[in-house]
Amino acid sequence: MAEGLETLASSSCHGGRQSFHVHQSRVTGTPMRFGVFVPPHPGPRPVLWCLAGLTCSEETFAIKAGAQRHAADLGLILVMPDTSPRGEGVADDPAYDLGQGAGFWLDATEAPWAPHYRMASWLLNELPEVLHEVAQPDLSRQSIMGHSMGGHGAMTLALKNPGRFRSVSAFAPICAPREVPWGHKALPAYLGADERAWAQHDTCALIEGGAHMRDLLVDQGLADQFLESQLRPERLEQVCDAAGIDLLLRRHAGYDHGYWFIQTFMEDHLRWHADRLG
Repeated sequence: MAEGLETLASSSCHGGRQSFHVHQSRVTGTPMRFGVFVPPHPGPRPVLWCLAGLTCSEETFAIKAGAQRHAADLGLILVMPDTSPRGEGVADDPAYDLGQGAGFWLDATEAPWAPHYRMASWLLNELPEVLHEVAQPDLSRQSIMGHSMGGHGAMTLALKNPGRFRSVSAFAPICAPREVPWGHKALPAYLGADERAWAQHDTCALIEGGAHMRDLLVDQGLADQFLESQLRPERLEQVCDAAGIDLLLRRHAGYDHGYWFIQTFMEDHLRWHADRLG
């Protein structure tokens, strides 16, 4: 049994159940929180990992994305991990884009972040084991999606772990963090000065280096306040075209970076994953 596993809340939702949990992580050395939606379907079900963005927690996607109704219809387990380790003794930064709430879905190698900021290892290696304690996941069928920093995480984790996820999608992802201010701050802080390490956590760099996925769905609002300065979907378009990756990049006039945008197109993303999960 997962060490220190505790159910914090559990409620009926669209015939299934939305719950929130905490466990003592051996990977991060801290309590780690996550949310789970289990659909009203018997037996093991495919899993969709839902990675949130800067300042978010395990509750953000669950409360704001409007995903449970569609997941219930499609028979998908949704997993919503927190975006960083938290608590006393965990390194932090006063700014919103580094430290707690801004783990960037990677394993930090630099002080003071390295002891606890091991988000990739937690999500890939430990959380699937814990998930068995609260759901019946079919881990032979996994997909991954994310928003903003979480979109960056979804794409890079899929590219770095070929065969792990059957499908990938993102809302307004950070496509080329080596080239934008969010990445210029987070990557050297977490990974040090060697830009070769940064490239291992940059979707465009990974694809240019030969990493591949079959296809990818990305939705981007054209009224997004971070579009020009932080997200760079045009770079993703360029590298996918050169690499022969079937990118469906949909641009939407009038939509910004927030969850009203995500709600609007959530059903499309869940059906995208359900089709590929079988």
